[in-house]
Amino acid sequence: MLKKSLLVLLSFVLVLSLVGCGSKKTGSDKEGDESSDDLKVGVIYVGARADGGWSTTHYEGIKNALSNMGLSYEKNAIDVESVRDDNDDCIAKIRSFIEKDGVNVIIGTSYGYGSKMKALSKEYPEVAFLHCSGGDTADNMSNYFGRIEQARFLSGIAAGLKTKTNKIGYVAAMQIPEVVRGANAFALGVKAVNPNAKVVVSWTNTWYDPAVEKATAETLLTGGCDVIAQHQDSPAAQEAAQAAHVWSVGYNSDMTSAAPEAHLTAPIWNWDKYYQPELEKIQAGTWKGGESYWKGMDVGLVDISPLTKNAAEGTQAKIDEYSAKLKDGSFDVFSGELKDNEGNVKVKAGSKLTDADQLGMMWFVENVEGKIKQ
Repeated sequence: MLKKSLLVLLSFVLVLSLVGCGSKKTGSDKEGDESSDDLKVGVIYVGARADGGWSTTHYEGIKNALSNMGLSYEKNAIDVESVRDDNDDCIAKIRSFIEKDGVNVIIGTSYGYGSKMKALSKEYPEVAFLHCSGGDTADNMSNYFGRIEQARFLSGIAAGLKTKTNKIGYVAAMQIPEVVRGANAFALGVKAVNPNAKVVVSWTNTWYDPAVEKATAETLLTGGCDVIAQHQDSPAAQEAAQAAHVWSVGYNSDMTSAAPEAHLTAPIWNWDKYYQPELEKIQAGTWKGGESYWKGMDVGLVDISPLTKNAAEGTQAKIDEYSAKLKDGSFDVFSGELKDNEGNVKVKAGSKLTDADQLGMMWFVENVEGKIKQ
């Protein structure tokens, strides 16, 4: 009788164990179902998500990263568009993301968000803050950018080989090192194939204002420029070039569709190359703040879009030559000798700018016409 009772008891325990095991998730069930609910990303865009340039590339990068992780933008992200970075508007947005929407990752896609994100990171130590551009970091905040100067140099080759007037216009956003560095890299690419050409920089003092971008490009065209390049978020400068029946170099994404009869190429971003590894680390609990990420063509973060039919003969071969050198490290965009446009030697022959010098660059190379507000 005792043995029979023990057998019944053991059978009952075994059944309970099996039921309990059946309720647990296995590796193939992807603790994913739980961890996907745990990962919630809040994104602050400085422009419209569909601007066709800067904000679009970040949106596509985050969306692709989440998709590659088996997640989705619709479920695992929330965003707000067209938040200026020269005031405090982003602060309320970030607070709302965290306190109302349960966000545990904040992505700020513009330079001016940096100081505000850093201050908020101290208030919300459990949240990961990722800031694009700038140099602010904290225990739970990292910044990231890419060596877009490599792609800008290559796009400068396309412009330098195409111009007939030897005047190339450059529609530039904010007067900060990021934009100055980009204009210089482009100008050095021009100079590598056309030492007689000049790059004329005109400031808009805005990241995203299609009307201002277009008007600035039109002024440069009136001044004799026959190629227009840009550091702006929309394709408006490309459209101005096409309307004037001249040539253009875009930025952020392939802008051929905006100006098919003018566009030559564009320096482009593949932001998923950054976002996916970072979000995977955050999801896995292995992410660390306080880091600055700055990579380039070697990891595919930056590149140029395919040359169009508008490019001059021989452009592809020249771009291929320099592209190989940039990828294997045998050539650096900012290697000397380099002079500024006042004749001062800024980089001696046989040396190159350090990363710190590039991040603080506030001078133009010698084939640039333009001034920087110091």
